[in-house]
Amino acid sequence: MAAVPDSHTGWTFITSHARVLAAIADNPNIRIRDIAAHCRLTERAVSRIISDLEQNGYLSHTREGRQNTYRIDPDKVLRHPAEAGLPVASLLSLLVQDETERTRPPAAHTQPPADATTAK
Repeated sequence: MAAVPDSHTGWTFITSHARVLAAIADNPNIRIRDIAAHCRLTERAVSRIISDLEQNGYLSHTREGRQNTYRIDPDKVLRHPAEAGLPVASLLSLLVQDETERTRPPAAHTQPPADATTAK
């Protein structure tokens, strides 16, 4: 088994469950090994997360030969009361980017015109 890349210490904005779900949304045929490498988790942790997501109805899979194909329920609402009613698709739209967005440099911050910032 390949070593997991250097772990991050401290807190992050995105949970491991969200990272795994986003990796699957990006590639429904992705292998657990590849999810683990992408998310910097162990394969065992990814398996547990996938199990959590399936038990709670966010994810299902079908077995095709030696490969799993995952399906995300985009209408399933997020669990936390603060996001009540927000579908998982909204979260994934923030986390999953198409290839052109990944390779494009970040947009430069632009300043509003000088007359727009001064009070009259």
